[in-house]
Amino acid sequence: MFHHHQWLPKPDIEPASTNCLPAILGQAGNLDVRLAHTRRDIHTAQKIRYQVFFREMGAKAALPQRLLQRDWDHYDDYCDHVLVFDRTRKPAFSAPLVSRFMNRAVSWGKAIGTYRLLSQDKARLAGGFYSQQEYDLTALLEKNPGRRFLELGRSCVLPAYRNRRTLELLWYGIWRFARAHKIDVMIGCASFPTPIPEDHALGLSFLHHFARAEEPWAARAHPHVYTPMALIPAAEIDPRRAIRALPPLIKGYLRLGAMFGDGAVIDPQFGTTDVLVILPISRIADRYFDHFGGRPDP
Repeated sequence: MFHHHQWLPKPDIEPASTNCLPAILGQAGNLDVRLAHTRRDIHTAQKIRYQVFFREMGAKAALPQRLLQRDWDHYDDYCDHVLVFDRTRKPAFSAPLVSRFMNRAVSWGKAIGTYRLLSQDKARLAGGFYSQQEYDLTALLEKNPGRRFLELGRSCVLPAYRNRRTLELLWYGIWRFARAHKIDVMIGCASFPTPIPEDHALGLSFLHHFARAEEPWAARAHPHVYTPMALIPAAEIDPRRAIRALPPLIKGYLRLGAMFGDGAVIDPQFGTTDVLVILPISRIADRYFDHFGGRPDP
């Protein structure tokens, strides 16, 4: 039903809005973060996603995905893709050892993590944000005219690299992109790891009672897929225990200041329970901006 894949001819557009950013966005030890600059870079990101979502986590792959060993849909051609590379390792997928950017040869190494970014302008070309398949964003966008939205999605890291350094480097890349494109609001779906809401009753209920987005940021799951999140009364929730029960990515968004949409959505293909994340840049604490290089210019 969701995360659907349309096997259509690819539009003739360039993959990334990268001309205002350097080839390498940041480094941490042996890791580099950069944006995809070629079709092959995007294929590399899709192969990482296939390995994590389908091989490791058991999502249901369509036949073309299995044949290609890549997770892809029509949104990929409208998105920018952040990639983290371990430059001390040989490539695991089809990306070449050497890529050319600004007439320089750069050895990228092994791709180990990725994030997908869909700007509001590109979303219009794509037929909407990916998360609009699950959530009605009409009022949210209409009540925030002039604010620039960026959708984050398809976040994944290979198992051996799932640590704070890799995640912070991915976020550094996202933040460099957001600053360059003067983004005001980040949105996207994040997931609990099973399609059974009762498995996540404490976390879902906490988000509903204590972190639900209010106007003008409110958004609600479409009625035909709306799944209640308030499974436990607010008075019965221990906030500390509830936060510990949240998946790491959702916990990270919450700490940054994110709010969450009304209603969860079951994703049968990926076997998850999804929630909508809404993160205005204005809600992010100064200490995080200091870490990632300062607030964006007004």
